[in-house]
Amino acid sequence: MAEFTLFIGNKCFSSWSLRPWVAMKQLEIPFEENFVRLRTPETAANLARVSPTGLVPVLNHNGRIVWETLAILEYLADLFPEKKLWPDDRGARALARCVATEMHSGFREVRYGWPMNLRRPKAYKPLDAEGEAQRTRIEAIWRQCREQYGPGGPFLFGHFTAADAMYAPIVTRFDTYGGELAPVTRAYVDAVLATPAMQHWYAEAAKEPWPEPGPHEQD
Repeated sequence: MAEFTLFIGNKCFSSWSLRPWVAMKQLEIPFEENFVRLRTPETAANLARVSPTGLVPVLNHNGRIVWETLAILEYLADLFPEKKLWPDDRGARALARCVATEMHSGFREVRYGWPMNLRRPKAYKPLDAEGEAQRTRIEAIWRQCREQYGPGGPFLFGHFTAADAMYAPIVTRFDTYGGELAPVTRAYVDAVLATPAMQHWYAEAAKEPWPEPGPHEQD
């Protein structure tokens, strides 16, 4: 058994699975991937064997089980400080944790109005008023991070961090549904999508043989 095993769901639409996966791939933390197909009659039983919550992602580190995306990222940051999952600068680190947590708990209307689906043809899809307000907030977050701490590279805090991993599924939604994006937003979206890790995830999502879930079965 590998030292790290990450349990994930379908790459086409499992947004929470993408977050720790892309962080570990992008930062070259070796792990074994274990797939649990979602939305089948067997899913609940299969997840119960590996996850205390019946959800993915779950990280198994030599038998130690870590669940919840932010907890997994914090755990990896403790184990691999040299990977700089959080910025070194205290102010930058505080902001990174704030925006990552805001993503973890918020933006519900954007997530449901623009469900992650990596095989959906790109086409503009308007959000309701609350969704538009949340979209504006996301773009303001990206702009603030880039302006204050991003000059050293193309990501929110220059180099790739846990904050970028947390927003990676939202990046796919902006690309799929957002239509013509503001230049700063487009530049950040393109930077994340151009990473080898994201390209790898997209390629594997494209090969999945199962149909996408219905419009109300995605996050």
